[in-house]
Amino acid sequence: MVCPNGDFGRVRPSLLNDDVHAWVGRDAARDQGAPISLYPLTDDEIRLRDLAYPLIEPPFDRQRWFSVLGEWGLTHRFRPEWYLCDPTAYAARLMTAFVRSETTRYARLIEDARNDVARLDQFFMTARRVVDMDAKRGQSLSYVTPLSGPEIANAQARMGENVMVIGWVQRSLADRVASYRFALERLVIAVPSPLAMESDRAISLLHSRASQGSLVPTPDFSVATAAGPAPLRR
Repeated sequence: MVCPNGDFGRVRPSLLNDDVHAWVGRDAARDQGAPISLYPLTDDEIRLRDLAYPLIEPPFDRQRWFSVLGEWGLTHRFRPEWYLCDPTAYAARLMTAFVRSETTRYARLIEDARNDVARLDQFFMTARRVVDMDAKRGQSLSYVTPLSGPEIANAQARMGENVMVIGWVQRSLADRVASYRFALERLVIAVPSPLAMESDRAISLLHSRASQGSLVPTPDFSVATAAGPAPLRR
């Protein structure tokens, strides 16, 4: 396997490009049986996908060996289990990790919630611009003539991809709040600590900020995942 790291732990420049997560909207649409656009991505659409990926990736996966590959777009895939959230999974990993003190468990929970909050402003700022431009694009379809069937289909497919990316992040944030809350409740019972209050504040802030940023309907993956998502491919 090729090591992704270069000097000082940096990802090797030869493995990077400017649209490492361009596949995010495409594969999300494909796995749900939705149409895929052949149009190039705008700068904001590229940025939207870059900012969405770490908010879709489960927080407990960030420290695993494959995380750096996904963060830099080297895997070009979603892990199938990301489509449906098990609210007990985060708590299970947090509670079973070998640590010397309960402080470490609470600190990890607080850090994960705060990291999510720190990502929200840039994501939703970009998402609002994308939603605004797509509204203008949708209006233009009625006035720009003549448009061929494929041109209309590609524009509509891209708008659908963008909505799915934003909606998936919204769903992921709601799932994270539920997972963090479940984990905190278990920590309070198993290893009570004064840090429980700080943890609760971090989770509440994430919930409040995520709720304020809701822009599109949240997708329902249950139908597609009942039969399993389409095979993930590069």
